[in-house]
Amino acid sequence: MSETTTQAATARPTGSVILTDAICRKRVAERTKLYDRRCSGLYVSITTAGVATFSMKFTDPVSGKQRSGWLGVHGEAFTVNDARNRVYALKGLGTAALAETFRERKAEQAKAGKTVAEIIEERINWMKTPVRKADGEMRPRLESWQNTASHLRRFLRPRLGRKLASEVTKHDIATLSNDILTGKHGGKPSISNARHMRKAASGLFNWAAEAGRDYVTASPCINLPKLDPEHPRTRVLSADEIRIFWHGLDRADMPWDRKTRLALKFELVTMLRSAELLGAHRDELIDLNGESPRFDVPLKRVKKRRQIQQPLSDLAVEIINEALTSKDQQFVFESPMYEGQPVHRKAMAAALRGTKHEKHKSKTKTPGICELLGLRSFTPHDLRRTAATLAGDLGFDDAAIAKCLDHAVSRKGDVIVPTVTGKVYNHSTRMKEKRAVLDAVAAELRRIIGRPVKPAAAAGLRLAA
Repeated sequence: MSETTTQAATARPTGSVILTDAICRKRVAERTKLYDRRCSGLYVSITTAGVATFSMKFTDPVSGKQRSGWLGVHGEAFTVNDARNRVYALKGLGTAALAETFRERKAEQAKAGKTVAEIIEERINWMKTPVRKADGEMRPRLESWQNTASHLRRFLRPRLGRKLASEVTKHDIATLSNDILTGKHGGKPSISNARHMRKAASGLFNWAAEAGRDYVTASPCINLPKLDPEHPRTRVLSADEIRIFWHGLDRADMPWDRKTRLALKFELVTMLRSAELLGAHRDELIDLNGESPRFDVPLKRVKKRRQIQQPLSDLAVEIINEALTSKDQQFVFESPMYEGQPVHRKAMAAALRGTKHEKHKSKTKTPGICELLGLRSFTPHDLRRTAATLAGDLGFDDAAIAKCLDHAVSRKGDVIVPTVTGKVYNHSTRMKEKRAVLDAVAAELRRIIGRPVKPAAAAGLRLAA
């Protein structure tokens, strides 16, 4: 087939061509249905994800209406010629037998089990069902269910959704994983997406194999080829970058709201995660104007679902005092758009990188803070790493820094600490160690940004340093 014919065929949602394997592999901008000129009744449906599915159109002699019967998914094991031969064989049965064959196949499939698409939706409903948590609140069974649901619906369902769950093989999962790695699934090549897909698929099929469901006998996600390791982020702001960043956040011409900018400062000063600090409520601030101020983060906002008691340095208290602009304000970092609600969980990241136009993704809508200040791009999480690095440079050991970061402590100096000790037996928050680290980091930040350490008598300033 000529290149002109191929382009014309794939440019239309529906058309008639001489089908080839090359056409079935070609990317389309919208779902496309193509009929085969060589084999009457055969057509292929190609999705934007690159999945080509063969079906056969015929007239049901009982109802007199046209029906379609599913033949298979295009691939190395099922080519265009295989699909044509299948149609020729089915036509040889006669119209009555042909219709009965597809009816029987549909009944057998329903009897054999559920499709991958069906168990995906059942799994998602199971994950998001509210259950009572350790703190007594009713929340989704898996609180990160939206991320898992996204991975299942974006990667697994387009490729394997119509297959019976019991028929999915390790080869199917490995092929999909390789396509994600090379960008053949319709998106950018990504080791991270391949890893997320595997994790979501493994959870899905392990759940489907549990007693009482038995949708599959075993998970097809076992013994898959190992993925290349992802390189961890190592971005740490230098002293000059910290100074530019800190003072740049105070610029009056900055297009991002003040509460979001204060939240960025707060992450650098406290070492807390964005999700933990953005929901900070007035009731969670303890002894704010006393000698031992702290911020109690409830376990529902903490990654490891354990409460954090984070000491607050004088610099952190200044930021809070500026953010709380009225006695009626309940959330420290209140949204400028929605009164009585905290800043959106993605606001800090968006402020750093900027936003794009919805229709013109290549054009900047609002420039990010990094761009405005001439800084190499970084994320809110990199501020935690920067603060931890400052603490390390000040001489604090990894165990003390890990406590501030809410990481499990496995080593104290040269002594290995059993993991079970921290998880089960030692529930000490080590407030003295944490306060020493965070106070020292605050003092170092003041030195870097060019301000002296504030004397105790000067407490009460509203603006953060």
